[in-house]
Amino acid sequence: MTNTQRGLAEITSTEYKSELISEARVSLQLAIPLVVVEICETSINTVDVVMMGLLGTQVLAGGALGAIAFSTLLFTCSGILSAGAAIAAEAFGANNIDQVSRIASGQIWLVVALSLPAMLLLWYGDTILLLLGQQESNVLLTKTYLHSIVWGFPAALGIMILRGIASAVNVPRLITVTMLAGLILNAAADYVLMFGKFGLPQLGLAGIGWASTLVFWVSFIVGVILLIFSPKVRDYQLFRYLHQFDKQTFVKIFQTGWPMGFLLGVESAVLNVTAWLAGYLGTVTLAAHEIAIQTAAIAIVIPLGIGNVAVTRVGQTMGEKKPLGARRAASIGITIGGIYASAVALIFWLFPYQIAGIYLDINNPENIEAVKTATTFLALAGLFQFFYSIQIIIVGALIGLQDT
Repeated sequence: MTNTQRGLAEITSTEYKSELISEARVSLQLAIPLVVVEICETSINTVDVVMMGLLGTQVLAGGALGAIAFSTLLFTCSGILSAGAAIAAEAFGANNIDQVSRIASGQIWLVVALSLPAMLLLWYGDTILLLLGQQESNVLLTKTYLHSIVWGFPAALGIMILRGIASAVNVPRLITVTMLAGLILNAAADYVLMFGKFGLPQLGLAGIGWASTLVFWVSFIVGVILLIFSPKVRDYQLFRYLHQFDKQTFVKIFQTGWPMGFLLGVESAVLNVTAWLAGYLGTVTLAAHEIAIQTAAIAIVIPLGIGNVAVTRVGQTMGEKKPLGARRAASIGITIGGIYASAVALIFWLFPYQIAGIYLDINNPENIEAVKTATTFLALAGLFQFFYSIQIIIVGALIGLQDT
């Protein structure tokens, strides 16, 4: 190698390292608020599950069936909507603000189209569960939960739209503030409606569902207001095309997103199948399964946030016509996610008994079998979340490329 070639190699290596550091800094700046949003979204469900546990093992089992059914449909629909975030990020990277506005409005129309059949399935979820052989005593409890939380489904999808758009235009902190407030409201509303405080009726499991519905709608409405009036995005007029049905944008989002919706739907269906199988084995096994699945869901929130960063950064860099930048963004995300998932797996394997104690009173003799079974499930959950964490980030990069 000549001196000139060595010099060029050093310059290239230095530039690459500089760009890698720069990309890592930008990704982390996006990741922190997006991870907080994911933590808040998952914590709302976690708080619900913990509250269910206060009402007993059977209430936890019945509520678990409803929570998993709700999550399955929510993940499926959000997978379809995730394409909108990627397209918006690419448009933002290309400085095509008008297209960002069209996508934001198009996603609202898509939420309406997706919510109607999903809500119908949730409303008749008890009938479906009985046909699948679940215990009638558990399903009766599930019905009260689904008939209350079903009304929050459109708002829950709307929050995911706001998160994607806010991330695409580099203002994710707006939604972070909204979700933090929503988390606090959810815990308070659960307690008040479940136990009937301040003169309100004692609704039990149904109260938990109504509390979530309230939080979803309040968070969505506040998020829309913040995006509309934020000085950084006020001039974008994000929802100026809401009164128009843009068929081309609607179809583009759906065609790009439906493979992701199918993927997330199948993954969630696998969790449903395991829950149904656990239900066949009895209330104790179903409650233990819910503890393991919910704990894994908590652990996944950081990879989910990093995956959303991958969607945004890969989309933005592709809009800027920088494919190497997209590769760097994906590589950084996968590396961070792998390190994190390894640490979490160790926690699951070393402290399963302590984790189970978060959900059930380990001093109550009636919970001994459920806690013992949960510790076994948690060991498997640690392995599951390791591989799933990495997969989530890879999928985020593919969504950013719109290669679904």
